[in-house]
Order: sequence, then C-alpha cells, then structure tokens
Amino acid sequence: MEREQPGVTPDPRVVKLDSRQIRTLAHPLRSRLLGALRIGGPATATALAQTLDTNTGATSYHLRQLAEVGLVAEDPERGTGRQRWWRAVHEVSQWQSTDFDGDPDASAASDWIQRDQLRLFAEQAERWISAQHDYPAAWRGAAGFNDAVVTLPPDRLRQLTEEIWQLVKRYRGESVPDDPGAEQVLIYLTAFPWMGES
Repeated sequence: MEREQPGVTPDPRVVKLDSRQIRTLAHPLRSRLLGALRIGGPATATALAQTLDTNTGATSYHLRQLAEVGLVAEDPERGTGRQRWWRAVHEVSQWQSTDFDGDPDASAASDWIQRDQLRLFAEQAERWISAQHDYPAAWRGAAGFNDAVVTLPPDRLRQLTEEIWQLVKRYRGESVPDDPGAEQVLIYLTAFPWMGES
C-alpha cells in the first residue's frame, strides 16, 4: 500500500460519469448536494438542508439517489446513532458529450449539467466582482479573467485541455489549506469552437 507523504495532496479522485450517473446528477438539488460535499467535506442531511435552504426529507432522499449510483457514500466513522454522515466519493466528475451519443436522455442530462455549471460559475464571478474591492490588493492582483482564441484541430484542443488539467493538478497538489492567507479558488476550464458574434 502506498503511503501518503505529509504535506503532499494526492491526485484528486476522478469519476468518469456513466449514463446512469449523469442522469441522476442532472437535478438541481442533487448537483448542489454533491457540490456541497465536495467543497465542504462530509456532512449530515440536516446540515446540508440548512446550508442549501431546503428540507431534511428532500435532502435525505436525494442523497440516497446519489449513493445508489456511487457518487456519494455514507461515512460510518462519523455517524452516531441515527445521525448519518455523507461524503462525496470523488473530487472531479468527468465526461465527454460524445460519451452519450445514442442515449438522448443522458445527452440531455449532460447538456443540463453543463448549462447549470456555467450558470453557477457566472454567479460566482458576479459575487467576486461585487466583493473584490473588499479584498486585499494581493488577491485582486492575483485573481482575474482571461480569454484567448486559438485555431486548433480537435486533437490539439484535447492536448491543450489535458496540459491545463495537469497544471491545475500540480497546483492542487501544492495547496496549503492551513495557510491563513489561503482561500479556495474556483477555476473553471472550458474550451469549445468559437461560434462567432451573436
């Protein structure tokens, strides 16, 4: 068994979503539950309901649905009596839209999740823009928005996105969560053909 080295973050656990998982995840509360567990760590249905401003019954039901397809699991080491703790079983969900060619329901679920993630990213970006002036200059100078248009064939685009992902993994491995000056940073990577001006 490989031992973890102190101060070294292991590679993120990745789940390549299958058609059943992506159909299950394409639900507003379920995607929020999984996101909350991935960002905040293990929690009870009650705590998640409070965080997400919903009711415990709905939260419990949808956690069981996510568990049924292997996206979350009970954390028995934390549970006491009737209190059930849940954890995400991975940090990264991956899929390609072509994975679901020939499966209209899974393809629609993939489209919904992509749109929902883009909407959440836009909301986070708006929050940052509104709050950035309350942050120290070091954060304002480090954060930013960048875009670029490059001309590439599909195989080179795949190579580019893989290289960017490897870079993100390297920085993730060097993360310092105990540093009082550190904060979680949202990195949203997307690449697709430019559709021209609207």
